[in-house]
Amino acid sequence: MTDTPQSWPCAVCDKPSKTRVHDGCREHIKANLLALPGLYRALEEELTPGRRGNSGGRPGTHGAPIPVSLEVLDLRARGGIEGVLGGWARDVCDRENWTVPALGTIEAIIKWGAGLLLANLPMICDEHPAIREIADELRQITGQARRLITGEKPPRHIPVACPCGQVLRITLNTAGERCPGCAAQYGHTEVLRLPMAERRVAA
Repeated sequence: MTDTPQSWPCAVCDKPSKTRVHDGCREHIKANLLALPGLYRALEEELTPGRRGNSGGRPGTHGAPIPVSLEVLDLRARGGIEGVLGGWARDVCDRENWTVPALGTIEAIIKWGAGLLLANLPMICDEHPAIREIADELRQITGQARRLITGEKPPRHIPVACPCGQVLRITLNTAGERCPGCAAQYGHTEVLRLPMAERRVAA
């Protein structure tokens, strides 16, 4: 008789995994950390509204256009990409009693934060209690930055109904969702199988 390899829900997406965070989720976190410093720099080119010709004012329209894209500015300002990377990097330093370096510029903090999180990703995936939140925030801000650069529309949110009656707004790419009403945790496949909220209400 052979022992069956032990598995438990991944701490990020709830799929069965032999480790706390399975390889797919770990690679997504790594990819986002690698991409964010470059996305921050690329966003500088997107600061002027209407650069792609689909969102700025046209000649002859009334009123002066906003001189910069506020959504891009939010990501490039303190608290945007810097807030996510720098915040979680400082959190890791606090947990490990490491010294946080004095960094002046936003770009320096982004580069440091991404590097520290990448260097310690195995430990973070194995031990950090907020690994799901880290993965979610990195995925969201990376996706937002990419959409602003490429001009893609944000993913469509679909309302689905938990058996407890709570409506969850998900996307087709969601890794999983926790119901705020009953605290039930759904993985990607399970949450997509929930009934549409409108249909449930109409019934």
